[in-house]
Amino acid sequence: MTSRLVLVLGDLFIPDRAIDIPAKFKKLLTPNKIGQILCLGNLTSPSVYHFLRGLAPDLQLVKGDFDIPLSIPPPPPPTNNSGYDAPQSPASASSYPIPTALSKVVTHGSLRIGFTHGHTIIPPADPDSLLIAARQMDVDVLCWGGTSRFEAYELEGKFFVNPGSATGAASWTGDDLDYDPEASGEGQKDGKVRQEFAGVDGDTGEQKGLCPSFVLMDVQGDVLVLYVYQLRKDAEGKEAVAVEKVSFRKGGSG
Repeated sequence: MTSRLVLVLGDLFIPDRAIDIPAKFKKLLTPNKIGQILCLGNLTSPSVYHFLRGLAPDLQLVKGDFDIPLSIPPPPPPTNNSGYDAPQSPASASSYPIPTALSKVVTHGSLRIGFTHGHTIIPPADPDSLLIAARQMDVDVLCWGGTSRFEAYELEGKFFVNPGSATGAASWTGDDLDYDPEASGEGQKDGKVRQEFAGVDGDTGEQKGLCPSFVLMDVQGDVLVLYVYQLRKDAEGKEAVAVEKVSFRKGGSG
C-alpha cells in the first residue's frame, strides 16, 4: 500500500550554502515510508535530487530563484586531426531536470494542495499576497518557501505552510539579518548578525535564528495533520530533532 505521507522541503542550496542535508534528518528519511515529495525549489545538487528520487515514487518540483543546471558540459572538440573523440560523462550521474513550473497543484483526499517557491510572491511571505495566490490557484493548502523559516497558520479557511530550509541555509531575503548590539563572534558585522550564526538564547536556552526543518503531511479526507521536524540546538550546542504536530480541517478548525 502506498504511503499517504507527503514530504515538503526546499531551499536546500547544496553545495553553495550548505554541505548536505543533516545526518539526523537523513536517518529519518528512508525509502518506502513516503508516498510523494513536494520540493519548493533551489534543489541545486544532482546527488540530492537522486537521493530524493530514491525516497518516494513521486517527486514533484517547482522552480526556485537559484535553480541552475549542474550538468557537466561536453568536452571541447579535438584540436588535432587524430579523429579521437573524448568520452562523454554520463548525464544521469551529473545532472537532473531543472524545473520550469513556478507552481503546481496536487490533490490528496478532498484537499487541493498548491506549492510554489515564493519568490514570485510580492511582498515576500506577505499573508495577504499568499491568500491571493491561494485563491488564484483554487487550493485549500498553500506551501511556499524562499524565507528558510518554518511557518504554519490558517487564514480565511485556508492553510499556509512554509517548511523552511532542510539544510538551514540562509535565503538572503533580508530577514536573515538581526540586530544585536551585544553580539560578537562569527557572522558579526557592524552590529548585525546573520541569524544562522546567532546560536542559542543564553537566558531561555531556546534556538535563535535559522534551524534546518522540513514537514510531513498526512491527509485523511478533509483533515491534514502536519508534522514539523526541526534540528535544534540546546544551550550546550547539542543537536536534537524536535517534532511538533499541527492539524487543519477543511471548512473548520483542526
